[in-house]
Amino acid sequence: MIAETVCSAVSAAGLGIAAVTAYRKRFLSAVRIAAYSLVPVGLVMTGVVGWAADTAFSPTAWAGFVVLGGAWLLFLTTRAVERRRGGTRKERKEARAAAGREAVAPAASAPSLGQSTRPAARPAPAPRANGSSEDFSDIEAILKKHGI
Repeated sequence: MIAETVCSAVSAAGLGIAAVTAYRKRFLSAVRIAAYSLVPVGLVMTGVVGWAADTAFSPTAWAGFVVLGGAWLLFLTTRAVERRRGGTRKERKEARAAAGREAVAPAASAPSLGQSTRPAARPAPAPRANGSSEDFSDIEAILKKHGI
């Protein structure tokens, strides 16, 4: 009963703050505050607050949470070991079998020394008539130094 009263008071205070925010012409923030302030009332109306209060004082529920945490920890541990080893036993066996076969053509493994993929340097732009080339000469020098 006290939890429902507290949730209702929190929601009423939140709706009051939302009204003041809307009065200040900040409608998007006011709607967001109103949405957050309606959550406690919604939780009370759906019964989640009563369930949480019953769960908080139940030793059986806490033992269940401990078991769930242990299962989650075991699951994460096995996933970490699996990633470190490179997959399951079946996946490792398939990888060894694939390594035994030639996966690439013999000529494909030789590096090609053709044209580089780096774009050609662009020519410097013509200086402007109003004298701004003097203003940016140090910037242009830095850009040229870095190949930009």
